[in-house]
Parts: sequence; C-alpha cells; structure tokens
Amino acid sequence: MYTYEHERPAIAVDIVVFGYHSDDKPDVKILKNKDAKDSLSLLLIRRGIEPFKNHWALPGGFIRKNETLEETAERELKEEAGIENVFLEQLYTFSHVDRDPRERIISASYFALVETSKYKPSASTDASEAQWFSMNKLPKLAFDHDEIVKTATLRLRNKVRYEPIGFELLPQKFTLTQLQSLYESILGEKMDKRNFRKKILSYGLLKELKSKIKNVSHRPSALYAFDLKKYKVLAKKGLEFEI
Repeated sequence: MYTYEHERPAIAVDIVVFGYHSDDKPDVKILKNKDAKDSLSLLLIRRGIEPFKNHWALPGGFIRKNETLEETAERELKEEAGIENVFLEQLYTFSHVDRDPRERIISASYFALVETSKYKPSASTDASEAQWFSMNKLPKLAFDHDEIVKTATLRLRNKVRYEPIGFELLPQKFTLTQLQSLYESILGEKMDKRNFRKKILSYGLLKELKSKIKNVSHRPSALYAFDLKKYKVLAKKGLEFEI
C-alpha cells in the first residue's frame, strides 16, 4: 500500500451561527444582555473538554473519513446545538500554525443563519451548554474563534446588501419595521424609514398578507412574506438586489 511521506494536519469545521432576537421572540434568552432588542445574536457552546474547558466557543468538530466538509458542519450543528436544516455557507479556511494547542489543525469555517424562535439550543457530545449571545456582548472565545466571528460578520454585512439572505433570520410572517430593524442590526447603521420601505417594496419580492401583527400596544402593522420562488425567477433574469 502506498503511504504519503508528508505530515497530514487534522481538519476541523467551525460554524458561526447567526440568529436574530427581537421583542417578538420572548422565549429566546440572550445571555448577559437582558435588555437586548432587535439584536443580531450568535450561538455559542461551552466546551466540556480540554483544551479551553468551560470556555465559550463556536460549535464544530473534526471531519470524519466518510464525510464532506458540509456534512461535518451539519452533523456538528445537530450534535452540539440541536440545530438542523438551516442556511449554511462555507466562509474561509483558517490555518495559522499555532491556532490549536493540541496539534496542527486546519479549520474550514462556515456560517449559518437561523430563525431563533424555531430552535431552543440543546448541547450534547463535548459541549456542556449551548446558548445565544447578543453580538453586542460576546465573551472571549476559545482558540482563534474571535477572528472567525469577525470574518463571518464582515461576510454577512457585505452579502446581505446584494442578496436577500436576511430573510433566513426572520419568521415567515414579519412587519416592515422588523425587516428594517434586522438590516440595521446587521449593518450597524440607522436607515431612513421611508427610503428603506420604498426600495425594499420596489423589488416586488414581498407579499402583503391579510393578517396583521397581534398583541402589540400600537396600531397593528401589516404582515409580509418573502416570495423566494419569485426571487429565484427574477434573479435568473438579472435582478440586482441591493440595499
């Protein structure tokens, strides 16, 4: 049998899981920021093993011989946080020589977008806890995960401007105010209400629903839904989505 003479570093997958927290999702707990409102959030796991035992980190793990990188990411999300069937995209490869104290480990990172009201994080395998954190108050992370999060945040901010992936973070029915608050949270900037609504409605991708938002102290707002099928058709015809 032929064997390679060169050393082979281990390969791991780390996943940056973004969620969105608003007052309309009171069941979602944001640690260390009880007043979090309309906040982009990050799913973290508390490591149950060394190195960095009891430290917060991104969900992830080592690739198996019979898996692709994406299959590893999907498995680790399900095993460590109880999350599956979500938007998932490869981010970047991190290969600093000393990024892991155990051995030479290369990480293929992914980022995922999750509607937080659909999932109650549940830790298992080598994670002792899984929890949402507001992006405004993140703890110090294990390994080089702070760098990975920064890279993923920049990718999300850039991509959300030219592709409607932000709808992955919202419930199927949402108000225009919720949609604008989501974009403001991701981009870190305030947007003019009139201009935002005029532009987002001009694409013809939102369907106004007959129902309105309930259990609010103000006048009930109209609810909308994103028309994914229409977007795919228009995108093939050259639609340029831009916020």
